[in-house]
Amino acid sequence: MDEASNENLNDLPQELLLHILTFLPTLDSIQTSLISQKWRPIWSRVPSLNFPFELFPSYEPPFDTRQFFAEFIDRVLILRSHSPIHTFRLSFIYHDHYGSHVDSWVRSAITHLHARELHLDFFIHKDFHDEETFNHRYDFPFSVLRNGFVEKLGLTGCDLTLPAKVSTMRFCSIGSMYLDRVYLTDQIMSDLILDCPNLEALELQNCWGHHHLKICSTRLKKLVLGYFYDSEIQETLVIDCPNLFSISFDCCAFDKLILKNASSLVEFHVDMVHLIYRSYRYWSKVVRLLLQAPNVKHLNVQNWWFKFLTSKEDSFPKSFMLHNLNLLELRTGFTQYDLVGMAALLKLCPNLETMILEYLFKKRADESLSEELLNKPVELSMPSLKQVTMNAYTGTEDEFNFMKILIGQGVVLEKIVFVPIQVENGKVVERSLPPVVLYRKGSQGWKCSPDLSFSVRNIIESELNGD
Repeated sequence: MDEASNENLNDLPQELLLHILTFLPTLDSIQTSLISQKWRPIWSRVPSLNFPFELFPSYEPPFDTRQFFAEFIDRVLILRSHSPIHTFRLSFIYHDHYGSHVDSWVRSAITHLHARELHLDFFIHKDFHDEETFNHRYDFPFSVLRNGFVEKLGLTGCDLTLPAKVSTMRFCSIGSMYLDRVYLTDQIMSDLILDCPNLEALELQNCWGHHHLKICSTRLKKLVLGYFYDSEIQETLVIDCPNLFSISFDCCAFDKLILKNASSLVEFHVDMVHLIYRSYRYWSKVVRLLLQAPNVKHLNVQNWWFKFLTSKEDSFPKSFMLHNLNLLELRTGFTQYDLVGMAALLKLCPNLETMILEYLFKKRADESLSEELLNKPVELSMPSLKQVTMNAYTGTEDEFNFMKILIGQGVVLEKIVFVPIQVENGKVVERSLPPVVLYRKGSQGWKCSPDLSFSVRNIIESELNGD
């Protein structure tokens, strides 16, 4: 046996070992010190501390688990008190009894360990909570950040305690912020934007407490909004970020949306639960923001386009076109209703080069089409389309007929990729089969990727080429 085959973990460079340990919970990282003498000091130099409560050994009663977990973190932070880190990550089911513990962990991570990334999750999952724990929320002391160098901040399931004189402070190191399940009033949002002048990426999920939310920043480049839904109030959202290049709306039910100064916006994503009578009106409000974003190049959206573009209330002006769009990610089915909607959308995208189609789970049946539309052949406008990827091919007749339409009408189409999957109860359960690639080969027509069996290739090629 040669020398190379005798290599084991002990032979790896220490830099690589440190990198490997950054992916482990700190408890597991510490336990590697038992492997050998070489490993003993390594954990203390790992540039991250990761304390996931959900992976900590459980005890009975559950209160004991939290107590042992807190004591473990206390001991680790004492041992690492003079060893700077890059990332501090904590998940914990908070109780007011542990308020002083959490305060000391946060201060230690920021002021002593000089963490560049700070991620605190006090929710984890609803299964970890009972009626009592839901009544205990940690107040994150935002002012402590001025004593550190945190660049990326993530907070889940807590409240924000802003300093009394927040308008006189600046948290210049923060460039990225993620807030999930955070009480976020209109004033708190305004203060955060104002006092984090270098904030370039902002993600808000499941936040509440706002009524007329304004996100106005000359520095912000990426904005993600998810699960803003309160049917009891009419929520307004105003976005005025002249350097914003990417925006995403996921299940956002704002009654009124205003987008200003969006000429820099090139990525636009919107996703709603596919319930036509519940979610469509919110989806259409978001999609209409495209009127203020003429330079979008990458659009990610689901297929409600037939209803949208035939609606007198929702539709775009007749002159509207997505001239700059070259990448479309579309969640869709392949029924006649879906294809009519897809055709309507493609007419707006004369320079589209790549289309990626994802699986769309429909909770309700499609709306009915007129007999004329049901029987009319679908014409897809694809003057520039070169590649289509079907990321959720389930082998239906509708899907195969769609591929035949692509081949028959795609004048410059070069490649079709479909990824076979198995779907049960609306969920993808298996992606075990390799992608199948169809490519145009000059006068020989369309050919399949060579890794398929000869018989399967022959069947597909003869069907698609009309032999």
